[in-house]
Amino acid sequence: MPNANNDSHLQSSTNELSAVQRRAVSELLRVSPVADDLARRFQEAGFTLALVGGSVRDALLGRLGNDLDFTTDARPDAVLKIVRPWADAVWEVGIAFGTVGCRKSDFDIEITTYRSEAYDRTSRKPEVSYGDSIEEDLVRRDFTVNAMAVALPQKEFIDPHNGLEDLAARVLRTPGTPEESFSDDPLRMMRAARFAAQLDFEVAPEVVTAMTEMADRLEIVSAERIRDEFNKLILSDHPRKGLRLLVDTGLAAFVLPELPSLRLERDEHHRHKDVYEHTLTVLEQAIDLEAPRDQPGGGPDLVLRLAALLHDIGKPRTRRFEKDGRVSFHHHEVVGAKMTKVRMTKLKYSNDLVKDVSKLVELHLRFHGYGTGEWTDSAVRRYVRDAGPLLERLHKLTRSDCTTRNKRKANALSRAYDGLEERIALLQEQEELDSIRPDLDGNEIMEILAVGPGPVIGRAYKHLLELRLENGPMERDAAVAALKEWWAAQD
Repeated sequence: MPNANNDSHLQSSTNELSAVQRRAVSELLRVSPVADDLARRFQEAGFTLALVGGSVRDALLGRLGNDLDFTTDARPDAVLKIVRPWADAVWEVGIAFGTVGCRKSDFDIEITTYRSEAYDRTSRKPEVSYGDSIEEDLVRRDFTVNAMAVALPQKEFIDPHNGLEDLAARVLRTPGTPEESFSDDPLRMMRAARFAAQLDFEVAPEVVTAMTEMADRLEIVSAERIRDEFNKLILSDHPRKGLRLLVDTGLAAFVLPELPSLRLERDEHHRHKDVYEHTLTVLEQAIDLEAPRDQPGGGPDLVLRLAALLHDIGKPRTRRFEKDGRVSFHHHEVVGAKMTKVRMTKLKYSNDLVKDVSKLVELHLRFHGYGTGEWTDSAVRRYVRDAGPLLERLHKLTRSDCTTRNKRKANALSRAYDGLEERIALLQEQEELDSIRPDLDGNEIMEILAVGPGPVIGRAYKHLLELRLENGPMERDAAVAALKEWWAAQD
């Protein structure tokens, strides 16, 4: 007797596949003029060409952009001979790994020779060897949804590992066994978490098991490759999903060990919130405050997202159980800023990025001294001065850091921060807060004091800056008088 549930599932799966295929046809028709033209040139030279990997996956998902990935049996030198007369620009940055890049019209194209790559037990770089068949090339790919190809110009769909079915089911599996795949390239374990976050896919149980058992293999991968993969995860639409997978499989211990450390055991009276869950919620709330992609400077903000993820990493080191039963984390923002610098430096982030993220971590608690508006104008000026160009991000981070379920408390905090922003806007209008400087510059200080360059000028400048922050703008005569008064008091 037919099973109604099975029939329903089969029909649902069939409908999903049909929708996926229709999207692919639409996407491939859009890129056909360029892709087919390039394929015919390879064909005339005696080679094959196929759209492959992420390009096919994204075409099936209806999200193919203008970055196109191809694979071919032509060796890199032959690829260069074919594309140089055709492309608008050609680059050879990846040629050591069998990849030639070029640009044609609005499309950025990468063409990679069939290959296989694997790590030995101590290597940090893959060993590349060229293959002779597309089937051999596809089996080395990381996941079945990335192991599909479309041979051009005939539009033949090649899917030896049932990637289309996995795509319809929104699941990540490996073409071979996950153990073999992750042994070949341990970074694929991080890619599983990244694709789960980017595509909102589930990771197959056997893949999760292999990630958990082989997490320590990530140690042989360079910090730069780990950082780049982590950035893609954190900038995705669903970073919580990928971060949870990193923590649950133990991979986070080799990427960002501070994150699993946030899973503090709660005290028996539940007097402090779950810092790990709080952190993930802050990250999501910060993402909600990012400017839309279609606005200037909009879209995913790596600085803000990293600051949201790292803002409380100093809590485990500063946790204290007080005599009255409360739990405290005194100065966790200062400790966290130092920890942020250390971790981001180990992951080879740029000095500017390290500086910006650690500064936001250091400042994220400053607002909580504001109360219901008790700050003086001087304190507001210092808040703006210390944040500098990070002020807008600090606004977003501070607002995101409120995860209380107490609506009255949340509304009170929101109103207080509204008030602070209004005061900042008013003072900025009056005083140009973004460029707070003393009322006299270094040359004027030297002229008034009749001294040359030296440490004393720096001290005088700092004194005048403190007066400016404390009292607001001064008339020139008042500033000169204040400088002379300070100078007379010096030894």
